[in-house]
Amino acid sequence: MPNEPHQSLRDRRVVVTGASRGLGRAMAIGFARAGAKLGIIAQKNSPPLKKTLDMLAAVDNKPIVCLGNLNNPVDCKRMKEELTRGFGSNVEVLINNAGVPNNGPGRPFWLVDEDEWSHIAHTNIDTIFFLTREIIPDMIERKFGRIINVSTGAMTMVRSNFAPYGPSKAFVEAASRIFAEDLKGTGITVNVLLPGGPVDTAADLTGMPTLGRTFLSAEIMNDPALWLASDLSEGHTGERFQSNLWDSNLPLNECILAALQCRKEMPAIM
Repeated sequence: MPNEPHQSLRDRRVVVTGASRGLGRAMAIGFARAGAKLGIIAQKNSPPLKKTLDMLAAVDNKPIVCLGNLNNPVDCKRMKEELTRGFGSNVEVLINNAGVPNNGPGRPFWLVDEDEWSHIAHTNIDTIFFLTREIIPDMIERKFGRIINVSTGAMTMVRSNFAPYGPSKAFVEAASRIFAEDLKGTGITVNVLLPGGPVDTAADLTGMPTLGRTFLSAEIMNDPALWLASDLSEGHTGERFQSNLWDSNLPLNECILAALQCRKEMPAIM
């Protein structure tokens, strides 16, 4: 029997960054359907953001919308305050999905200009730090929280002609493991979630080599993301889950073990 969203997700206060399109939009809609209270973060008002809001309205969800630059600690402090006021309480789940790919086709690292390098590296690294840093103290006080950091496959991190995007995601993975260790015993879990291949959205495919693989649907992230945000994932922290290995028709324990197979790609914490 397929796994259903857990009852703990109803009215859970969930924030999704980079929710204007792609994986962020798909996860926001998935959480809305599960009955979560949503906060979504985007850099600016845009037609893609309006489309996300229209899609959320269709499932009877009116999210808190925060506009700002996740690279900017001042913006992140303001957005955290807006979210707390809007929810009437602290954020319980933070999905750090915002990020940017390489511009155009891959090329050797020495042909990447300094502006592009700085923009991609700082965006993909800073977006998991500044807002998380603002939200964590409230989670620690309440002794509960879920942090989900969106990443990519291990081969993408070290693929030729794929800097700085690949190395920036390797940082996300290493930082996630450190965050999880630092937060042990607090009631907060930190995990990595990745699609497992190229995704069928314009934002996710820009500059991404497909190597003949079939595109994945952005919705492939939803079932494991819902589980990671629920009470059912208690005790799972410092792990990485590959969405295309998650089969919701299997018993939950088998889903978890299948998706965790990709953990072999990363070294264990000693």
